[in-house]
Amino acid sequence: MKKILVVEDERSIRESLLELLTVEGFSVLGAANGRTGVQLAQQHLPDLILCDVTMPQLDGYQVLASLRQQAATAAIPFIFLTARGTKGDFRQGMEMGADDFLTKPCTADELLAAIASRFEKQATVLKQSQNQLDSLRHSIALSLPHELRTPLNGILGLSEVLIEDHTNLEPQEVLELAQGIHGSAERLSRLIQNFLLYAELEITARDSERLSALRSGETFFPSSLITHVASAIAQREGRVSDLQLDLQNTKIQISEPRLKVVVEELTDNAFKFSTAGTPVRLATVITSDGLTLTIADHGRGMTAEQLASLGAYMQFERKFYEQQGSGLGVAIAKRLVELHGGTLTIASVPGQQTTVQITLPGSEG
Repeated sequence: MKKILVVEDERSIRESLLELLTVEGFSVLGAANGRTGVQLAQQHLPDLILCDVTMPQLDGYQVLASLRQQAATAAIPFIFLTARGTKGDFRQGMEMGADDFLTKPCTADELLAAIASRFEKQATVLKQSQNQLDSLRHSIALSLPHELRTPLNGILGLSEVLIEDHTNLEPQEVLELAQGIHGSAERLSRLIQNFLLYAELEITARDSERLSALRSGETFFPSSLITHVASAIAQREGRVSDLQLDLQNTKIQISEPRLKVVVEELTDNAFKFSTAGTPVRLATVITSDGLTLTIADHGRGMTAEQLASLGAYMQFERKFYEQQGSGLGVAIAKRLVELHGGTLTIASVPGQQTTVQITLPGSEG
């Protein structure tokens, strides 16, 4: 049974609404003022809230603002029911996150239709979220064990050779085996770190305090950080001459460690999925809103279908390519950028090029 909280200071209206909703099969709660409404919402977590605007102690806008700031009540469907029906009132309510705005007096049919619409929309969103979660679980179940086993098998296999044949190996052979073990260990470490980071970001997205702390970071000289990260990757790949940089500086709202993760993951992909001798270009442009970073390569590219399906734990056409990686890096970069109020878009032509464009907000002060 769906539970509805009615926050209305006029007793006759409140009781009429509660009676109507009870007859329609809903479980109901009533609050005579905004403060009590917030307390009941926090205590009982109703499935939907009907709320007047003009009330003592806390008005409807303050009730909505308070509930939207708390993770437990932030997603509860919220319908304003008020005699204040101007366009300005409607716009203010919607901008604050209200789901609907009904003007009193309204008929029972209008009210019930609005409630039904909110529940239908909520069910659709929940179904989409569940489908995405099921898809992610499926991808994790298929991909993560493989990704973990690959470097782990390298470590076990090479170390076994070293243990069994160490008396017969030349120093150079020992060095090569040790380097192989170290490389596999680094891959395994990075995979685990990325997995934990992705999980952390998903938790942060649903926690207002964590999100506020995440967004408090700043980078004063992004061009220096981008240059350092991109140059290190180009050198590691033996493609220093392929790297092209055209960078500008402005203070942006993301910490240096988080920006480093974004640049590392995307630049690493640009080199990984393009061939030696083709350029990888990183360029930044200062905008009125902050900074735009573009990372372009002339590699294998992606189809429109692949771009639409891009997500965590997905690497396209694995069987045709030698590069290792779960595709989690792109998902992490995208999530980090979005949590900082920016955007990440990918444009690609199969067999020709891929261009990733990131916008990050500027930092005030």
